[in-house]
Amino acid sequence: MNPTEPAATLEVGAVHQIDLPLRWGDSDALNHLNNTLYFRLMEEARMRILYDSGLTLPAEQGPILAHASCDFLRPLTYPATVRVTHTVSKMGRSSMELELTLEKVGDDGGPYARGRNVLVWMDYVANRSAPWPPEVLARLADQLRLQQSR
Repeated sequence: MNPTEPAATLEVGAVHQIDLPLRWGDSDALNHLNNTLYFRLMEEARMRILYDSGLTLPAEQGPILAHASCDFLRPLTYPATVRVTHTVSKMGRSSMELELTLEKVGDDGGPYARGRNVLVWMDYVANRSAPWPPEVLARLADQLRLQQSR
């Protein structure tokens, strides 16, 4: 970051998208994606936001997943590439709410699943929530902007 420029801030409405391939072994006997793997796709996309931002997280602080939910709308089947979209829907002092959609690339028929995640910045030593560090929010905002410009 350039010290003469104000740091970017993560805002409601910021979007991150990533395309993830399904694996054959992710399907059940009916060729449907196993329900638990919808959560794995959400997790992979969420972790890519953090890792791709280049953050080096201190051992004593970091984000935790406080809530995860999923509404299964249509069955995903192999082969497919799934587009996972995270949209920041609410920012709190120590929490961030993300709305998710899982769509099949090449299928304009709407989402296959919708979800919601809540991340909380934690002080692991004190075992309680802490405010999001401004430098973390700035890095995440830069990552989301990069994703939006693709």
